[in-house]
Order: sequence, then structure tokens, then C-alpha cells
Amino acid sequence: MEILRVESLTMRFGGLVAVNDLSFTLNEGEIRGLIGPNGAGKTTIFNVISGFYRPSSGRILYKGEDISGLKMSAVAAKGVVRTFQHSTLFQEFTLVDNVLVGCHLHQKPTLLGAMLGTDTADRRAAMEKALSMLDLFDLLDHKDVLAAELPHGSQRILGMAVALACEPEVLMLDEPFTGMNPEETRQMMVLMRKVRDRGVTLLLVEHDMQAVMGLCDYITVLNFGSLLAEGPPEEVRNNPDVIEVYLGTPHHAA
Repeated sequence: MEILRVESLTMRFGGLVAVNDLSFTLNEGEIRGLIGPNGAGKTTIFNVISGFYRPSSGRILYKGEDISGLKMSAVAAKGVVRTFQHSTLFQEFTLVDNVLVGCHLHQKPTLLGAMLGTDTADRRAAMEKALSMLDLFDLLDHKDVLAAELPHGSQRILGMAVALACEPEVLMLDEPFTGMNPEETRQMMVLMRKVRDRGVTLLLVEHDMQAVMGLCDYITVLNFGSLLAEGPPEEVRNNPDVIEVYLGTPHHAA
């Protein structure tokens, strides 16, 4: 079942066309890869979908609702949450406090409630949720550690835990494997499948072709802001146009 539709999307920056009349659909429960060479428009598309940019033309439909041009907070509250290529963690917060930030998206704390202590149940529920997120991502034993003290791979995993605490139905991951060693990449792939098994649809931009081919159900390939090809990993791997502009030779694409 379709959950997200990008419809005739164009994004211009002055005379530069970063995304050109792009259309694709994301189905509920899939892990979709969005790939292409540098400058293909991948991060721009993420920025438009998540509300960072208003599209020049075209629409973003989420569960049939036009969310084009909504603020990022409104898009996230509806259920479309993204991570960023670079860490946005609070480095001097503990792991559990970082995840608590994500938990507050769907809470309505008030100053009066905090002063009177009437929000105790909400705060307790948020803490339980934060601890469950850390447990899901195998970080619970480090809940009181500062985020700055985590190795790079664990910081990327913590960022995904924070995003999942926002209760997304679509989770957009911007280069989640950047800087990871092979073991960290393998661990992240396992965790992404666990997130999908919880009913979350994943859309990821990534340059690690081994991870993309091994993880994604379906892949959309961009070139110069336009759709080049899409299909299951094996079909994309063997597409001559993809091999020519992005993957190199068939041997390198293996």
C-alpha cells in the first residue's frame, strides 16, 4: 500500500534545477534506497519531503494528504521524520536525555504542569519510552553516558533511536552508514530491519552500495535531479544506464 508519493517534483535555486519533474512512490513497510552520484539531488529531495524546502512545483503526498511546504515540525508530527548526514545529537546530554528530546514531539508539556507536578505521569511514560528505545538499539547499558563519549558508529545508532522516539511511520535516513567500519555497518543493517519490523517504512540516501544492495527492497536511482532507473536491487545492479553513470563497470557493481 502506498504511503508516500513524490509527484512531478521540481526544485529550483535561481537558475539551477536541482530536482527536475521527479515522481516516485514509497510503499508501506519497505526499505527504499535513494541513490545517485554526487549532485544528483538526493539530499534536496529529503529536504523537500521533510519540509526544510518548499518545492518550486509538484507535490508531496503522505497517506494521500498534500504535505508540500509544511514546516519540518508539522511534517514530523504527522509521521515523516528524518535524520541528517551529520550528527544532530546533544553531545553534552546523556544517551537517555537525547532520546527524551525525541519523545517530547508528541507531548504537550506546560510550565504550570511542571510547577505543580501534574505532568509526572507524562514524564514517567516518556522515560519508559526512552529506555525502551535504547534497549531496542542495544544502548541501554550506556544510558547515562554522554553522547560525546560514544564511538562514531554508536552515535549514528543513537541518532536513529532519537528519530524512532518521534514515532514515525516513515523514517528518512540521510547517509546512515557514513564513516562506519564493516562491523558497524552490519550492525546498523540489522537494526534497520528491526525498525522496519516495527511497522516503520524506511527511505535512505546512501553511497555504500554494498549496504544498499544488501538492505533495500527497492532502489530509486537519480541523475542530475531526474529519475534514471528504479527497481529491485538485482535489476538496478545490472541496469546498463546505472552502471554507466554511477556504479562503474558490472564487476565494480557486484
